[in-house]
Amino acid sequence: MGSGLPTPRDYRDFPHYFKGGLYKMDIDAVQRKLKLAKLVIGNVKETCATFFEKYDPAPIGCIFYDLDYYSSTLDSFVILDAESIRFLPRVFMYFDDIVGGDIWLSNAYTGERLAINEFNDKHEFYKICPNYYLLEEYRIPWFSSMIRIYHDFKHPRYNDYIASSEQLEHENRIKLK
Repeated sequence: MGSGLPTPRDYRDFPHYFKGGLYKMDIDAVQRKLKLAKLVIGNVKETCATFFEKYDPAPIGCIFYDLDYYSSTLDSFVILDAESIRFLPRVFMYFDDIVGGDIWLSNAYTGERLAINEFNDKHEFYKICPNYYLLEEYRIPWFSSMIRIYHDFKHPRYNDYIASSEQLEHENRIKLK
């Protein structure tokens, strides 16, 4: 909202680590730096609920979450209630507050992790999942665990075959053995 974090609602928002008013934004300074992007200021639940109606963007392929709180993250997931065609079948998501630190002590029952778990429990065909490729390929667990993939199993293009070049490479490797 530009005015900094709201007051934490309860323990799930990490009030031992965050407090209302942190991270105030100099809206004018940010606005001056933008060339192509549009700065949307407002309550995350309200702006996410009306985002497609107001801005009509191209299908979304990536979302960056820097909301700090469980409550704000859960509220922001209202954007995922939009029609499937508003998104790619699989959407990269970055959650910067998944890991925490040695004072913060993030866990599965608070913060972004809890919001993700509740979203997944509530939705049968829409899931926010770890990106296992990054976890295995780059071996940077603190960073790799922050990148998730939103899967829309009901998306009209979810089952479109997209792996032809990757499959060819795999076949060629097998033939060379």
